[in-house]
Amino acid sequence: MGLKVESRTSDSPYIQRVWRSSSDDVSQMMSVAASHWDLVFWEQRGQISVAVQGPETRATPAPVPEEATFFGITFAHGTSMPHLPVNRLVNANAEIPDATRRSFWLKGGYWDLPGYDDAEAFVRRMAREEVLVSDPLVAAVLRGTSPDVSERTIQRRLVAATGLTRGAIRQIDRARQAAVLIQEGVPAHDVVHRLEYFDQPHLARSLTRYVGRTATQLSDPQPSEPLSLLYKT
Repeated sequence: MGLKVESRTSDSPYIQRVWRSSSDDVSQMMSVAASHWDLVFWEQRGQISVAVQGPETRATPAPVPEEATFFGITFAHGTSMPHLPVNRLVNANAEIPDATRRSFWLKGGYWDLPGYDDAEAFVRRMAREEVLVSDPLVAAVLRGTSPDVSERTIQRRLVAATGLTRGAIRQIDRARQAAVLIQEGVPAHDVVHRLEYFDQPHLARSLTRYVGRTATQLSDPQPSEPLSLLYKT
């Protein structure tokens, strides 16, 4: 009962994570802030839908369709679809038209519907046909590398590829990491030290804004409302 979520890593440089979920007897979840964008497929009562979900800069309550199954590809930082600029999709989504059980319409042509186990082949085709592109500078910067370009150039390319500034990405990802640690039983004061928060009130504000939960609520083994996908980085 509730929201069941499963996910896996990927060896594709374009993919951050592949996930799927199903819902039963749950009408709402808390959608946690996310610095990545997703391509999401779902089925409800025989109807197939496809959408691009942009990055989310805050936690927000979100409806959960009744008896629906979802499959999604979360894309790595620096990966984008130029015909759907991600900086226009922050806290928003774009529906992809003409979806059926077999195919959907994307950038001038029909594409076979991918699945949880063959997402990489689908993404390789997207890259091959230049529907998907990757900016290696963005990935390098977010790994901590210092490319020999100006800070202004870095910020411009970061925003173009992710929709977010470097500071926003860091804050969102840190809050998500903090939530995972607290769910694993790490005390809040240790999380403050590990992730370099100023103090526990700073951690509390971050969790409330980006995760929609307090540390106490995250420690509850039976929460009243499910969260969207959280995972170890």
